[in-house]
Amino acid sequence: MLIDHVEIPVSDADAAKAFYEAALGPLGVACIVSVSPDHSASGTKRHGLGSDGYPRLWLHDGEPAPGGVHLAFAALDRATVDAFYAATMSSGGRDNGRPGIRARYHPSYYAAFVLDLDGNNIEVVCQRE
Repeated sequence: MLIDHVEIPVSDADAAKAFYEAALGPLGVACIVSVSPDHSASGTKRHGLGSDGYPRLWLHDGEPAPGGVHLAFAALDRATVDAFYAATMSSGGRDNGRPGIRARYHPSYYAAFVLDLDGNNIEVVCQRE
């Protein structure tokens, strides 16, 4: 099964957009489209982030999910995982697992985990040797 897009509520869509653009920039992710509240079905501000012109991660003003959500993004190499971690640490993210091998998953599972501005657990993982 492939997921076309994911949408998460955040306490401040503009702040989350800035955070995610910095955090996911090493993966080639940027804001593709922003929708003002008066053009949104729910009446909230929305930002669609993605690559190749298609927004796959949507952030919208709202009540963040209790306990947060876990989003994992695939990286092609370990340097990208490291760049994600460094970008999030300088953009207001909180450490939730420094870059490194997670052998409990498998010997090549190299990942970093960060809590975003609303406490969502964001992971970038490279599963290649």
